Amino acid sequence: QVQLVESGGGLVQAGGTLRLSCAASGFTFSNYGMRWYRQAPGKGRELVAQIFDTGNTMIYADSVKGRFTIRRDNDKNMVYLQMNDLKPEDTAVYYCNCPSAKVWGQGTQVTVSS
Repeated sequence: QVQLVESGGGLVQAGGTLRLSCAASGFTFSNYGMRWYRQAPGKGRELVAQIFDTGNTMIYADSVKGRFTIRRDNDKNMVYLQMNDLKPEDTAVYYCNCPSAKVWGQGTQVTVSS
């Protein structure tokens, strides 16, 4: 069964850090690029970061550049999103996605208080 499971969300104060994790199963993880999206209340889904299959190329939204880092571990079938210097506008449900495998995780809530 093709599956993505996110973890690591929570409540944090502005300026704090969180690390999101996404566990992949049911497909050849190392063959595919991975993405993190987020969706804030009343807004559309936003692409936050993506990483290519080898892990050597990462692309970030301007809104998180310099604060968030995406990385992957192909041996463990995991992708991570390290989030530093969090701001209240980062509050959203964060989703892990593999566009080629057409699979989404269930989402994990991140709430940043001011």
